[in-house]
Amino acid sequence: MLKVYEIENSNLVKRDSLEALTGLDAWIDMIEPLPEEIGQVERMIGISIPTRAEMREIETSNRLYIEHGALVMTGIMAHLIDRETPEFSALTFILSGQLLVTIRYFEPRAFPLFLQRVEAGDADIETAVSVLVGLLESLVQRMADSIEHIQDAVNRIGPSIFSFKGGQQTRTRRMDLALQSIGKLGDTTSRAEESISSLDRLLLFFIHAMGERKEGKRNVQRVKTVHRDIRSLSEHLHFLSDRITFLLDAVLGMIANEQNQIIKLFSVMAVMLMPPTLVASIYGMNFKIMPELDWPLGYPMALILMLVAALIPYLYFRRKGWL
Repeated sequence: MLKVYEIENSNLVKRDSLEALTGLDAWIDMIEPLPEEIGQVERMIGISIPTRAEMREIETSNRLYIEHGALVMTGIMAHLIDRETPEFSALTFILSGQLLVTIRYFEPRAFPLFLQRVEAGDADIETAVSVLVGLLESLVQRMADSIEHIQDAVNRIGPSIFSFKGGQQTRTRRMDLALQSIGKLGDTTSRAEESISSLDRLLLFFIHAMGERKEGKRNVQRVKTVHRDIRSLSEHLHFLSDRITFLLDAVLGMIANEQNQIIKLFSVMAVMLMPPTLVASIYGMNFKIMPELDWPLGYPMALILMLVAALIPYLYFRRKGWL
């Protein structure tokens, strides 16, 4: 599907088709384009449009390059971060003269957000470059919102980890849930970090290209501001990643401590049972000459001796604080 917008009087005017364009100051938004639509746009801009497979290649030279004077920039965007399963998708910008083309196979919330700003008159729309800058600003804004969502989740789960209460089964169940939540947060954070890193490289390439194209100072300054925002978001993500690692270590430490308590209990019980076992073994020898065997009180005295032999280690362990 193609969405065609023409820049008129600092605004975006939607056109029905490519043929309806009256000039070259336009934005063509390609959403899961068909082969014939790709062919139309390729003839208009004079270069090949990256395929979906090419957009996902990890080499920087395949994501950021100049072809026949047109800038081709592809970034990997993490989206649906506030959902159960975040996703990765590639987004390509092609800037050919004063014509901007975007190719995407997903629905980033930044695009409707940008169009709302345009309708409200809050976006600076003069050229295709300013449209691209506005889209990048919206993408970074959405990424910041997603990072705030991650931060809120970390802030919620942090205090709960250190206030586990209840019995053994309840604590174990809560630790398992906390471990799952932290794992999901770690995966989401790593996806956001990869997306931020991709945007960082894209913006550096764009800033350098804008210098060669001798773009207006205002647009250059806006892109540099976006790049500074990306750097600050990257630093904040590193901080969140460290916090998540700390929480993961804390939960794993608690689980290890619970396991140690169980092992300690079994170890103490084994030591406590060794003396009475020794007593029982002695009187189970059944030697012919054992005076206690003919003593009427021999059996109860043996039981009392076994009890005392178990009680002495128990009291000793209690005094040492091992129980």
